[in-house]
Amino acid sequence: MHDRIFANQAALGVPSLKEHAVALSLNTATFGQCLDSGKFAGIIEEDVKLGETLGVQSTPTIYINGRALLGAQPFDVFQSMIDEELASKTSKK
Repeated sequence: MHDRIFANQAALGVPSLKEHAVALSLNTATFGQCLDSGKFAGIIEEDVKLGETLGVQSTPTIYINGRALLGAQPFDVFQSMIDEELASKTSKK
């Protein structure tokens, strides 16, 4: 579902999500019931608000010790940022 949603970002409404579930042979009754119930709507809303507060404008946005890393990045970029953070924590001791 993750891959399908990212491949079809213009089709994220409830009807489209249900179509994705059918195409992926999910248990559509359970999926539809969960989606229609709004059971997780509050949690999602909180996450969206937090992202907006932090200035997230795109995905992926990953935070490493409060530093934003924007967009898809190669492993080397993650490793470099983590190493910098570890070095700064060690030097402060």
